[in-house]
Amino acid sequence: MSLLRRSGYVVAGAAVGTLMTYRRDLKQLHFDLASATGPLVRLLDAETSHNVGLLAARWGLFPRETRPDPPSLHTTDAEVVEPLLGLGFGFVEVGSITPQPQPGNPKPRAFRIIEQGAVINRYGFNSKGVDAAALRLAELRRRRDEPGSGFPGGLVGVNLGKNKTSEDAAADYCQGVMKLGREADYLVINISSPNTPGLRALQGRKELETLVKSVKQTRDGMAWGKGETPPPLLVKIAPDLTDVDMADIAAVALHQGVDGLIVSNTTITRPEPIAAHPLGKEAGGLSGRPLFELSTGVLADMYRLTGGKLPIIGVGGVSSGADAYAKIRAGASLVELYSAFAFEGPKLVPRIKRELAALLQRDGFNSVAEAVGADHRQQQQQQQGKASSSSSRRAGAVSKR
Repeated sequence: MSLLRRSGYVVAGAAVGTLMTYRRDLKQLHFDLASATGPLVRLLDAETSHNVGLLAARWGLFPRETRPDPPSLHTTDAEVVEPLLGLGFGFVEVGSITPQPQPGNPKPRAFRIIEQGAVINRYGFNSKGVDAAALRLAELRRRRDEPGSGFPGGLVGVNLGKNKTSEDAAADYCQGVMKLGREADYLVINISSPNTPGLRALQGRKELETLVKSVKQTRDGMAWGKGETPPPLLVKIAPDLTDVDMADIAAVALHQGVDGLIVSNTTITRPEPIAAHPLGKEAGGLSGRPLFELSTGVLADMYRLTGGKLPIIGVGGVSSGADAYAKIRAGASLVELYSAFAFEGPKLVPRIKRELAALLQRDGFNSVAEAVGADHRQQQQQQQGKASSSSSRRAGAVSKR
């Protein structure tokens, strides 16, 4: 038998074996094949591979999710929103978008630490500006509203930033609201990127109060038509906050009527083993797996400080259903991911959803909403139990006397 014929039999056998493996779920094969190119793409530098992913999405090379979600899960420049929603995401957030176009920081400005599932970036709000984003978002809105367009369901959030050289941060954010507010399902004031000088200072109590008041007045003062409502306004915060910082942010958010928080952005800290890695010395924000513990801790603190009164989007180091579930139990109503998606590709989305649905079912929750803040309720019950037990012991000691 010729070598060519034997090779043909091997390839055919492998193809049949693959099809047998996926015979009950061919849609999953599409997701796995789309992710199989990841190792090749990651041979490129981090920013180039990111741009290749954007091109693949724009050219329609991403698979499209048509399988229904489990019942328990029902609840940059706006370039590839539709393909990402088509993967099965419940919402996509674009940005940060600045009023004027700006190139961001000099390259190279993104670095992967693959063995730790980590990324360090110092992009610096590279943006084509609000006018370019407004055109794309208006077209998306038109397609979403068009009957029979097949546009995938899901929300589109717009993350607003300030220009690096701007001396009036409030004016920048207000301009973003006026230009993009009508096309957004929710708006984000991003004041926590470590890559724009002075930006994180806006998280101070006085600065944040002034900024939120100005942005809310701009949003509410727009001429909203009949049946239109202003989009919710969220504030995205850093994980590198003191207890006083977090208490101040919670107080301002509640007092000023912020509609929600996003916790958290990247960190400027370098936990081990990132600190020992040669790339760990690069300036910028660290995201990915090493951020998970820090960001989830801040999330839990903000849920406690706001008394669970504000919806929180949990982000930072999510790479599995267990990670998403931990964020939800800590107080997140929604969960975002980024770095893990860059590493694992489209197949990550259905996997996280399957794992999350299984964990909710295991713990007796019928929906994500039932699980939000579950860890806090559990801690309160334990504390009440200890207090009750202590009271009973004291009462028993008194009766013996």
